[in-house]
Amino acid sequence: MKGTAVQDLFSQGPSHPWQPLADRLRPQRLEDFFGQSHVLAAGKPLRRAIEDNVLHSMIFWGPPGTGKTTLARLIAARSSAYFIGISAVFAGVKDIRAAVDAALQARADGRPTVLFVDEVHRFNKAQQDGFLPYVEDGTLTFIGATTENPSFELINALLSRLRVYVLKPLQSAEIRSVIDRALTDKEAGLGARNLLVSEASRERLAQAADGDARRALNWLEIAADLAQPEAEREIVSETLVAEIVSGTVRRFDKGGDAFYDQISALHKSVRGSDPDAALYWFARMLDGGCDPLYIARRVVRMASEDIGNADPRALRIALDAWETFERLGSPEGELAIAQAVVYLACAAKSNAVYAAFGEALRDAREAGSLEVPMHLRNAPTKLMRELGHGKGYRYAHDEPDGYAAGERYFPEGLGSRTYYRPVPRGLEQKISEKLAYLRGLGRKTDTPSAITEEEKPTKGKS
Repeated sequence: MKGTAVQDLFSQGPSHPWQPLADRLRPQRLEDFFGQSHVLAAGKPLRRAIEDNVLHSMIFWGPPGTGKTTLARLIAARSSAYFIGISAVFAGVKDIRAAVDAALQARADGRPTVLFVDEVHRFNKAQQDGFLPYVEDGTLTFIGATTENPSFELINALLSRLRVYVLKPLQSAEIRSVIDRALTDKEAGLGARNLLVSEASRERLAQAADGDARRALNWLEIAADLAQPEAEREIVSETLVAEIVSGTVRRFDKGGDAFYDQISALHKSVRGSDPDAALYWFARMLDGGCDPLYIARRVVRMASEDIGNADPRALRIALDAWETFERLGSPEGELAIAQAVVYLACAAKSNAVYAAFGEALRDAREAGSLEVPMHLRNAPTKLMRELGHGKGYRYAHDEPDGYAAGERYFPEGLGSRTYYRPVPRGLEQKISEKLAYLRGLGRKTDTPSAITEEEKPTKGKS
C-alpha cells in the first residue's frame, strides 16, 4: 500500500540465500502447517474461521517456534487482508499510529487489515489502549503473539475483545516432519544440496529441539553449512549433530509461566508423596538454569506448609540442605537439596499448622484490638501489680503434671478457639492424643465428669 510508514517486519517475498532456513520454509498453506491439531484439526473453531474467512481478533499464546507468526500470515493471506506486522520490542507510538492510518486507508479501499503484533506483552498500558477503538469498530483485526500469560500482561479492556488460542510445543514427530520437509524441499529448503543426514541424527535434532521447530531448523542449517563433501553428496555426521545440540537448555523462562508451573509441579509432587516426580521436576528446574537457592527456599516452605508437626525433622533437613548448598555450591550442594526433596515427599503430611495459622490471622485481623486478660498481663512494677496485672495467674510448672487445667488464655471478647487440629499421621497423632488428654483435664475442672478413655494418652506417647 502506497504512502504507509509501516514496515512489515515479517515480510516474506521471494526466498534469498541470506534468509534463515526457518523463514524460507514458513508454510504458505494451512495444509503445510505442522502441529497445533488441538486448534487446527478439522472442525475446530480456529480451523473453520480460517477456512471460512471469518476474521476475528485473537492472541496466540505459546512458547517460541510453535507457529504464532506463521498462523497470523496464513489467516491474512486466506482472507486477502492487508497484513501489517510489527514487533512490540521495536515499535513505538509513531509505529502504532502509522499502522492505524494504513488500516484506515485499507478500509476506505474496501480491504480488511490484519495487524500482527509480535511480543505483544512488551507493549505498555497506553500502547495497548491505543488499539482499542480500532479493534472495537473493526478497522483492523488484531492478532498478537506472546510467550507470556496474557491474563497478566494484557489490559482487561483489550483482552475482553480478543480470543486467546494456546499453542503447544510441537511433538517430536511433528518436528521430525518439519526436518524431513526441509531436507526434501528443493526450492525453499535444502533438497537441492543432496545432504545425507541419518535417521538417528534427524531424530536427535527433533528431540533436542524441545518443541521448537525454529530451533530445529536453525540447527539443521548450521549442520548443513558444516557438512563434509564426499563424492556427489554432503555428509552431516552424527558427531557433528551431537556437537551442535550439546548444551541445550530446556524451556524455563525464569520469572515466566514455565518457571512458576514447574515449581508448582515440584511442590505438588512433594505434597502428593511422589519422590520420583518431585526429583524429576527438581532436575528439570536445574536443567533450565534455575538458581538452586530459590528451590532450597521453597523446600523449606514445603516442610512447614505440608509436613509441619507430622514430622518436625523435615524442616531441619530442609534448612540443612539450604546451608549445605551455601557451603558447597553447585553441583555438590544440589545433592543435599535432592535429599531434602525426597525426604519431604516420603514424610507424613500435615497442613494443620498452616491452616491453624491462617485461622488465627483472620481472627486477629477481624476481632479488633481485644485487651489481654488481666491475669496474663506482664507485671514488672509495683504499680502494675497494684492495678491487678498478673493477678490470679497460675504458673503451669507449679501445677500437677505441669499443666494448669482450666486456665483461660484467650481474650474475653473472643472466647475459646480451636485452630490447631492435628492429623492422625506421624508425630501429630501423638500430639492429638496429648491435646485431647489436656483438654479433658480442663473440662474436669469445670464439671465433675471423668475423662473418657479416648482422651487418655497412650502409654509412652504423651
